[in-house]
Order: sequence, then structure tokens, then C-alpha cells
Amino acid sequence: MLVAEIFHSIQGEGELAGLPSVFVRTAGCNLRCAWCDTPYASWRPEGTAMPVEAVVAAVLRHPARHVVLTGGEPMIAPEIATLAASLRDLGRHLTIETAATVAPGGIACDLASLSPKLLNSAPDPRQHAAWRRKHEALRWQPAVVRAWLDAYACQLKFVVTQPGDVEEIEGMLAQLAREVPRHKVQLMPEGTTAAGLRQRTGWLAELCKQRGFRFAPRLQIELYGNRRGT
Repeated sequence: MLVAEIFHSIQGEGELAGLPSVFVRTAGCNLRCAWCDTPYASWRPEGTAMPVEAVVAAVLRHPARHVVLTGGEPMIAPEIATLAASLRDLGRHLTIETAATVAPGGIACDLASLSPKLLNSAPDPRQHAAWRRKHEALRWQPAVVRAWLDAYACQLKFVVTQPGDVEEIEGMLAQLAREVPRHKVQLMPEGTTAAGLRQRTGWLAELCKQRGFRFAPRLQIELYGNRRGT
């Protein structure tokens, strides 16, 4: 599989925020989010081809019990199921961070961190017309999200750019026809700098209070800024 990076850091997002974790970031993505903060793993994927055994060995060099498979989109990586099974067999707690466009297929996973994309994610059609069409056709797959929800412990994370996004989120949740607890739905401000995140923090926190959703800060930006290996 093509691996963009493997690193030991602090989980910055979601209900496990603050936990030391080893991140395996695969290269390659089937979406093209306009605000993507890891273009080296998505828009122009780069990395090192590694067999599963080498990835596992790299993970084991670090003391953290929690491992995060992320991307890009890890679910399109060749041998991702083999890697997940190997890590689970070694007693690691496994989070998979995915846009939920690919069905789980029984993959080993302790926490599925599902991040379906809103309309705000679409790339500029003037610059990326073909990718815009593909992105829009693929970004929201309610049947796939239901498959994850029915089989795993899950959290839903939505990247929010403006207050109106919350109505779109409510509509998507209704389409799922599942009882998703409000505290399992996390709203995360879009931004790649601490200053940019703070511009959206106030009104987004108020929306979370009104709707009962969980506000999700991006701790890694506060700790390290927007850079690789964090």
C-alpha cells in the first residue's frame, strides 16, 4: 500500500481527542474536498509503497495502544483490511477515519470515525470540472453510512463552514433513518490555523448548544499548527 506518513502524536479530533496515538496515513482519495488539509495524501497523493508487515513494524516502534487509520481515504487502500486485522490481533485499539463512501466489509475496527462531506466540500468547477462531478456523486452515501452504524461503534463528524450547514446536516441525519445520539454527532469548524478556527468557534458552539450536537475542536492545530506528522 502507498503510505504518506506514519507518526506518533495526540489525537486532535473526536471523542478520543487527547489520547496519544499512532497514525497511519494512506495516500489516495476518491474525493476532492475544496478545503482538504492533507493534499499530499489526497489531491496529489505521495508516499512510500510498503507491505503490511512493514507498516505494522513501524507502528510497533511507538508505545501508544491507540492506532488511527486515516488518509486520504484509508478504505480504498489495498490490503487495508489485512492491516487492520493485524493491528487488532496485536491488541491495538483501532480507529478508522473515513468519509464513509466505502462499505466496511467486516473490517476490524473499534471506532469508526465517519466524516460524510457537505456541499461546502465541493471543489471549484471552473478548475476541477470532472472531479466536481465525481465528488458530488460520491460524497454522501447514506446506505454506506448505515452499514457502518449498524456494525460498529461510530462517531459522525461534519466540517462546518457557515451556520446554514447545520440544516444540511439535519437533513442528512434524517435520511439515515437511524437513532443516532446527538452527542455522537460532532460539528467541527473548518480551518487550518488557530486564528481561522477561532473565527468559527463562537457561533458554532452556540449552534451545538441549540441543537444538542457535540462541538469538536481541532486540538492538533492548537498544539502543532497545520503541518505533517501531527
